[in-house]
Amino acid sequence: MDPGCCPETYGDCSPDDRDATSWVCVCASGLWKVQRRRTHTKGGQAALNPGDDGSLSSGDRPKIGSLCRVRVCLKEDIHKTDSPGSCKGEEMLPIQADQPVAELGLEMTATPIPRSQSSALHVLLGDWTTLRLGEGQCDVTEACLEGMRAGERCEILLTPLDNGPENPAAQITEGSQPLCATVELHSFTPGEESWEMSPADKWDWVRSHKERGGARFRSGDVWGAADSYSRALKLLITLYSHTSETDTIPEEEEEEQEETGEETSRLPANPQVPSTNVYQNTKAELHSNLSLCQLKLKQPQRARANAAKATQLEPGGAKAWYRLGQACQMLDEMEDAKQAFRRLLELQPDSPAAQKALKDVSSIEKERNAQLGQRLSKMFS
Repeated sequence: MDPGCCPETYGDCSPDDRDATSWVCVCASGLWKVQRRRTHTKGGQAALNPGDDGSLSSGDRPKIGSLCRVRVCLKEDIHKTDSPGSCKGEEMLPIQADQPVAELGLEMTATPIPRSQSSALHVLLGDWTTLRLGEGQCDVTEACLEGMRAGERCEILLTPLDNGPENPAAQITEGSQPLCATVELHSFTPGEESWEMSPADKWDWVRSHKERGGARFRSGDVWGAADSYSRALKLLITLYSHTSETDTIPEEEEEEQEETGEETSRLPANPQVPSTNVYQNTKAELHSNLSLCQLKLKQPQRARANAAKATQLEPGGAKAWYRLGQACQMLDEMEDAKQAFRRLLELQPDSPAAQKALKDVSSIEKERNAQLGQRLSKMFS
């Protein structure tokens, strides 16, 4: 994430606009550059606090776990910045400080919305939607909401980044590129910053992100899966000092899913703080799963780094050694690839995948040696 002033001008936003920021977001179709500027503020608005007799606390912004009532609207023309182009539905009345919760019309559960490979915005366009901040339903919208107050609206410009020849950003279906939209926050429930969470709450979020990553991977949303695993790792590393030396949570039997190759051992259903053993295993699985995603996204250097971390955390993890070998092979580091595949064969002597991988690497090396010999013979003939 690289905040800074917008380098381009769009609408009425100029590089001198102090309220303009830019960063990179993850979508199902790849990476997108987001440029944002605030366009409207309703003074005196605040966070909805259903646990405080319907009163509103001033000066708050959404945090992790906040249920946010938000509306995202496309704009028909990126140069027409004052009127939304695709907004529909009824306007919600301004929030009053003494207004009961029941009258605000805020749904207290997140709106279920499937992520789409052909979209950069994974929300219902033009309608009021309830998002739970931190789940990563729409990285673009959530990143905007983190800095907004209730009643504020901002304008965003989305530009697809070059994700490589194997992973171009999908052609969006909501409008022409670049995509311009408005994000409006009506109200939200209280949440917590990561440092405010209890260890048990953090562990619950880790479990949730890991399960969501697996579901996204199986649906083909590899970018989304990588994002979920990364979110889980960021929270998990903060739990290290809270782990216990003994297993207070029984470990579940690992569920193998050979069709995806994803680590899917069940996390304890109990949201207690994990034991040291469970912590290490979970961290290794997350690094291994992230490595798998990065292999599919043609990011071999990152895949190698995460697979190596997984093997260090869990030397007996066969899948991590296989992914490390694949990443090294993609990077043309054949000796390291052979060592990884040999280690895999030590763990699984009858593994057809390991035998084939090692044979392929040896064949490539033999072919290269033969070609080198031919060139040398020509030089000295």
